[in-house]
Amino acid sequence: MAQTVSEFVIGRLREWGVRRVFGFPGDGIGEFDGMLGKAERAGEGLEYIRPTHEEICALMATAHAKFTGEVGVCIATSSPGGFHMINGLYDAKMDNQPVVAIVGQQGLNSFGTFNQQESNLEQAFSDVAEYVQTIVSPEQAQAVVDTAFRVAITRKQPCVIILPHDVQGMKMAEPGAEMWVSRSSAVAPSTAIAPPVEQLQAAADIINAGERVTFLVGAGADGATDEVLQAARLTGAGVITTLRGKQVVPGDVPFHTQQVGLLGSRPSYDQMQDCDTLVLLGTNYPYGQFLPKTGQARAVQIDLRPEQLGLRYPTEVNVWADVKTALAGLLPLLRQKEDLSWQENVADKMRDWDGELAAQAEKHYDDGVNPRKVYAELNKRLPAGAIVTCDAGTTADWYGHYIRLRDGMRGDLSGRLATMLAAMPYAEAAKFAYPDCTIGDGAFQMLGMNELITLKKYLSRWDDPTFVVLVLHNDDLTQVSWEMRTEDANPVWSTSQDVESVDYAGWARLLGFQGITVTSDYEVEAAWDTALAHRGVTVIDAHTGKNIPPLPPHITYEFAKNTGLALLKGGPDGLGAIKDSATSLITEGVERVKDALHPDHGDDHGN
Repeated sequence: MAQTVSEFVIGRLREWGVRRVFGFPGDGIGEFDGMLGKAERAGEGLEYIRPTHEEICALMATAHAKFTGEVGVCIATSSPGGFHMINGLYDAKMDNQPVVAIVGQQGLNSFGTFNQQESNLEQAFSDVAEYVQTIVSPEQAQAVVDTAFRVAITRKQPCVIILPHDVQGMKMAEPGAEMWVSRSSAVAPSTAIAPPVEQLQAAADIINAGERVTFLVGAGADGATDEVLQAARLTGAGVITTLRGKQVVPGDVPFHTQQVGLLGSRPSYDQMQDCDTLVLLGTNYPYGQFLPKTGQARAVQIDLRPEQLGLRYPTEVNVWADVKTALAGLLPLLRQKEDLSWQENVADKMRDWDGELAAQAEKHYDDGVNPRKVYAELNKRLPAGAIVTCDAGTTADWYGHYIRLRDGMRGDLSGRLATMLAAMPYAEAAKFAYPDCTIGDGAFQMLGMNELITLKKYLSRWDDPTFVVLVLHNDDLTQVSWEMRTEDANPVWSTSQDVESVDYAGWARLLGFQGITVTSDYEVEAAWDTALAHRGVTVIDAHTGKNIPPLPPHITYEFAKNTGLALLKGGPDGLGAIKDSATSLITEGVERVKDALHPDHGDDHGN
């Protein structure tokens, strides 16, 4: 029998190296789904993972791309399912991930007739997709599929293929040598772009001339760990990673000061204040207030996305290249620095900071478990090869402060930091790609609770079924509550901030999983030991305090003033928030806060 368009597309996906897709069915994609089923029965199909929502499909495809380096593929029906998928595709867009979405559509004759579920999908996807195209004939299918994959790979962006229902079942036609017909290939292009030697020499001259060099390393440097560390050791540089770049540099490298910014460390803040040379590697770090002042540092940037070069800081040399390839060419041009006092000082400050964090984790609070304690104990127990995923909110603060990803570990979160749905689908996608220990934490009520159902469905596929979900249970949108206080000097507004309390451990047990409720700091260690020893899914329901402030590494006068005003205005948490804030501030040391309380100390009050 002649092959249909759907069968051709499925085969073409396999030619592009796709072995797993994340989909949700519906009538608009029904013929294509039918051929996926036929291919599966014939042993020639794709592993089809069906979570509980189309948005999860796109988030899982994004996570698959992040953790494997492959193109993530998600599938949904026409406008209802496709629209649900858009938010997850924005995750791929903002985090520069290659994802191809295949979206159903009503028949060709319905276009422009306001038929049921007939929407202008090309227009709807035009902002999120780097390439979006409807296949309107069998002869066009080959070129559209191949173009979507090539663009996704080279531009590191999501692309959308729209497949009308009637076209899905049409007989496939081999493209001919005719006008207006493209004959394409399923061959992946290389992204190992090497820059000109003279540009590398210009970059090396700036770095070699620096006395206090800092590398800011993002997710775009993934795969270049050895080159980054070799360059840092040659130049005596301190290393800072972005939240998404955390896995690029092992957490036990002494001169790696982790993140910078509100979720970062004091040594990272100090590096940015004092460095005279800044090297940006695979990062589009957006928080300019935490970068050096203009004119303070000479700067070099290396990135595969040319539109992001020279965008965040006035750089002198912008190298359009793959970070690993560029560093391989740069290394022979870098001179070994004899004076390593800058790097050694960075390492000393990081040891002091880790001591401060450890002291914070041991503090006890009246309104619940100390969330810092939960993360500190997890970090001590992270098994080799662990994958840690994280949601937005204060979970990202504690992840940034306490989790140290050692060599061979992986970790990621949505770089948008507004996607409070990402941790569970990220962890699930990682588990499918790497069937070893995966640990997630989550803003559980939005879609995470549903995804325990998906885990129940697929758990038997994994050789190691260990999967741990940590829920910080404080019945509050805590990060936003603190932002209301620190940014706008407003007290917490319960109407918007309260979260309905749910027995998360009980929900896990209802599904046949292990559920552990933690209501005391003294129960934290045993909870992690039990969870990590269990060959199955565990939900740790940690009843943490909501008044424990996620303090930034540098407390500005504005931060202190707004927080004080907000607490003085009252609010539902009253004295509890004041007491817990004071406890945290005292633990972090008088030197940390005294300048913030005296705005006449020049640049120390927020500049």
